[in-house]
Amino acid sequence: MSQFKIYARWFSLGLILILIGAVAGAQLSKSGSSSDSISSALAPKVVAQGKDMPTTVFTDIAKNRTPAVVNISTKQKVKSRMAPEMEDERMQEFYDRFFPWYKDMPKEQVRQSLGSGFVVEEDGYILTNSHVVDQADEIIVTFGDGHNGSDTEYSAKVIGSDPKTDIAVIKVDAGKKLPTIPLGDSNTLQVGEWVMAIGNPFGFSQSVTVGIVSAKGRAIGAGPYDDFIQTDASINPGNSGGPLLNMAGEVVGINSAIFTGGFSQGNIGIGFAIPIDSVKAIYGELKVGKVSRGWLGVMIQKITPDFMKALKLKSAQGALVGDVFEKSPAESAGLKRGDVIVEFNGQPVPSSDALPKLVGALKPGVKAKVKIIRDGSEKTITLALGEMPEETEQEKPVAPAKDDLGITVEKLTPELAKRFNAESSRGVLVRNVAPQGPAAEAGVRPGDIITEVNRQPVDDLSSYKNALAKSGPAEPVLMLVKRGKSTIFIVVKPLEN
Repeated sequence: MSQFKIYARWFSLGLILILIGAVAGAQLSKSGSSSDSISSALAPKVVAQGKDMPTTVFTDIAKNRTPAVVNISTKQKVKSRMAPEMEDERMQEFYDRFFPWYKDMPKEQVRQSLGSGFVVEEDGYILTNSHVVDQADEIIVTFGDGHNGSDTEYSAKVIGSDPKTDIAVIKVDAGKKLPTIPLGDSNTLQVGEWVMAIGNPFGFSQSVTVGIVSAKGRAIGAGPYDDFIQTDASINPGNSGGPLLNMAGEVVGINSAIFTGGFSQGNIGIGFAIPIDSVKAIYGELKVGKVSRGWLGVMIQKITPDFMKALKLKSAQGALVGDVFEKSPAESAGLKRGDVIVEFNGQPVPSSDALPKLVGALKPGVKAKVKIIRDGSEKTITLALGEMPEETEQEKPVAPAKDDLGITVEKLTPELAKRFNAESSRGVLVRNVAPQGPAAEAGVRPGDIITEVNRQPVDDLSSYKNALAKSGPAEPVLMLVKRGKSTIFIVVKPLEN
């Protein structure tokens, strides 16, 4: 038996992010309405943190809450990579000669996955992670403790799933009232508080671990709405979707991911849970099958020290607009590339990470005021938010280019524009980038189309050279680059003599 692992590199520590849904089988894969209406289960007595906490509090919570924590197993039919369908006769002959057994390989295989969840309404509504149940052809929910033979299984269906926050609501029809867990308030959670995780790590049902809140508001690169509770409570593959509880026995988070070292998938004391307040905000919409969010229609970037210098900004606060999408609310309201959004609807935007959450918290059609810095002056724009398209990461921050010209450009002819899917022949095409030159260090790539240099439009080779000539020999060069369907700013720092 093996377990599926999802890895994401973070910083230079070599740590690995794992969505903690365990899997098993031959080939394995992938870890609103008010809270009063969601669950009315009786919570254990609220206790104080510290020396006055009763010694039985952990056992009381475990006893009262484990009955509502479930094991979620899924099956998904996938095409086998070992049994290709041949369209090329020569490839067909090759396989027939050297791999005759491939015809006997099954066309489909079944991926099985394990995760956790918990009941929030007695008529069978269950919260879990989106990645636990997405694309599943069959979902089985198991209640009870396998050690005493009291397991009860039900078939479940997905009611609503939101991959952007990794939250899903599924439902079972048990024909009776089910035990539930009340939802708490993650906003009041403090660093250092005791918390308890319950789930099914590696398939070991209803396992209980305890720890403390290590940090709040963690961004781990998991999506546009990064905002996680960090805990050292032991969380492992299979815990995905299970509850993180406070000492009142209330859910304050949904366990979702862990960091591990190297290729090990074991716990090293760094786990992450989605704050329950974020879940409550969309639960009512998930119950009707769809989450609706406000959409601005911009591509944003983090403001680095080089961007501050190039744009003559006084601080790194805000989100740099790298691109404005056609027919978007931002375009209609007059937002432009190079604008810096410093305030949204009365709330400060401390960084690019903050803007997607502020925008997504509002509904389509809501009018919002956007304070920007443009050419050194503040300006406030009022716009009506649109609805976020289904498949988009348009407001997710774009990773900034590396800091630090070895670059060859050529005229962007109509033929080249067509080849590189450019909308017009305006700009210059990057033909070559010296491997160890400043442009390469900054992230410029062959095939990029440069449309601005230091906020000056680049229409052709002449305007490109003129714009560069206006820069001092050691001054960083701010380029606006068209790359595929995206437009980003890149700062190139000339080599120091």
